[in-house]
Amino acid sequence: MDFFATIMFPFKWLVSIIMIGFHDGLSTIGLPAANGWTWTLSIIGLVLVIRAALIPVFVKQIKAQRGMQLLQPDLKKLQDKYKGKTDQLSRQAMAQEQMAMYKKHGTNPFSACLPMLIQMPFFFALFQVLSGITAARQTGIGIGAMSHDQVVQFDESSIFGAPLSASLLHGGAGGNDVTVWVLSIVMIVAMTASQFITQKQIMAKNMSEEAMASPFMRQQKMMLYILPLVFGVGGINFPIGVLIYWTTTNLWTMGQQFFVIRRMPTPGSPAAKALAERRAAKGLPALPILGGKKADAEAEAAAAAAAIELKGQRAQPQRKNRKKK
Repeated sequence: MDFFATIMFPFKWLVSIIMIGFHDGLSTIGLPAANGWTWTLSIIGLVLVIRAALIPVFVKQIKAQRGMQLLQPDLKKLQDKYKGKTDQLSRQAMAQEQMAMYKKHGTNPFSACLPMLIQMPFFFALFQVLSGITAARQTGIGIGAMSHDQVVQFDESSIFGAPLSASLLHGGAGGNDVTVWVLSIVMIVAMTASQFITQKQIMAKNMSEEAMASPFMRQQKMMLYILPLVFGVGGINFPIGVLIYWTTTNLWTMGQQFFVIRRMPTPGSPAAKALAERRAAKGLPALPILGGKKADAEAEAAAAAAAIELKGQRAQPQRKNRKKK
């Protein structure tokens, strides 16, 4: 057993145990055990368990993303401070100041990637389980926590005539190739589209103007197109069951993002202004938004501005502590 297989071994067992648990439960309430839709619902159940367990991590991700966006003006000043300085001491000093800034505000660029990074072992484990179904059946062994009988049952299950263990690149045993191709293409498009829409939704509605103009935003724009492309190309090798898993988890993410953007938007973003307008229209006071004192102040300012605009009133800015000449 190689090093990667050793690492993935417990994840394969965990993934297969959760699937079997849902499959047995669905079979108990009357769904056919050998039906492809029963196994499909088991895969969806696996997504629900993993994503529910990741909710605390998702909350940290949202706070980290918000903190990174609020930090953009300070990061821009730091970059301007060391602009043109390419010596080792300057680069080291800039890196130290940047890390100190992240620590002070309790955020870092890697926190925003945590949910995806944590999910990846489960994704690879499911890929290994489903892509190894046919080989395990032929050799007469089980795979993960699945017995040989369950392996045979899964390998023979299908939806719309396409085996769940089949892929666009390799096809599948006992399935219609045209059906496999059509269903795989539809699932790949759904997987990449849901991922693209989720990221686009964040950029269009939940980023302040300062964040949109930052170098961080240029990286986000690159990832907006690169990640769906990577998964789209890789999808030709994914079994249909894996495509179902990844599409379902993308839809979960889309729903979470919609809730967060609507109820807890980033201060200064179009979504924050829309929330302030909705609350002002109902006569409700400004709602503090997560993100620290600066975020609260910006949220209250946005709510006040929206209320004034809705009432058609104009207010002249007043300066405090004006010095007498």
